[in-house]
Amino acid sequence: MNDKLLSERLKTVASFVPEGSRIADIGSDHAYLPCYLMNKQIIASAVAGEVNEGPYQSAINQVKRSGFTEEIAVRKGNGLEVLFPGEVDVITIAGMGGQLIRDILLEGQEKLTNVKRLVLQPNVAAHLLRERLSDLNWELVEECILEEDQKVYEVLVFDSGNGKRPYEGMGPKELLKSMLVGPFLLKKQNEAFRKKWQNELTKRERILMSLSNTEGVSHKEAQVRNERDIIKEVLS
Repeated sequence: MNDKLLSERLKTVASFVPEGSRIADIGSDHAYLPCYLMNKQIIASAVAGEVNEGPYQSAINQVKRSGFTEEIAVRKGNGLEVLFPGEVDVITIAGMGGQLIRDILLEGQEKLTNVKRLVLQPNVAAHLLRERLSDLNWELVEECILEEDQKVYEVLVFDSGNGKRPYEGMGPKELLKSMLVGPFLLKKQNEAFRKKWQNELTKRERILMSLSNTEGVSHKEAQVRNERDIIKEVLS
């Protein structure tokens, strides 16, 4: 497989897959990620899962072209239902919203028993993954943020372990800040990070302007105001 087929976003996801892993790539689209990992001899085997017929057929064709029909199983199904329990030890999910990724993992919890690592690339709402997975003994061990084609992407890496460890010793305000923007990303604050959160600040200012015409302070307004203040503090 030509490495140029893989975006920088997916190459970043690939960089967090340990050597010798058996992976499941959920929402695999053209199966570019598992084919790339197999071509680099990083993984032992893979399952490429797709729920829609078009991408499912694209994945089958890509796996055939790459010569990995023995090593990569392409399966059609919703979320983790394409997996057998204990079949893989790493799961990658990229290019979906944070809420959808969270729901996929929650609905397929019985398939996560032997999984050691989750590499997740949510397009939006990464905080929902930090919040929920920390309660389920998934420890956030690394995060990165990058810009590609004028879009900013976050990649979150969770290992099976102590979900509370990254947030130990934090007060309520610090915890909220870390959940929202990411404890590792907060320390790095690269250009992509600042661009993302400057945009998010602008969005929240707009929301507050639209809500200011309503009577009283709603729960929604209080939440957005709180997030705006956190982002301002992060960027200052």
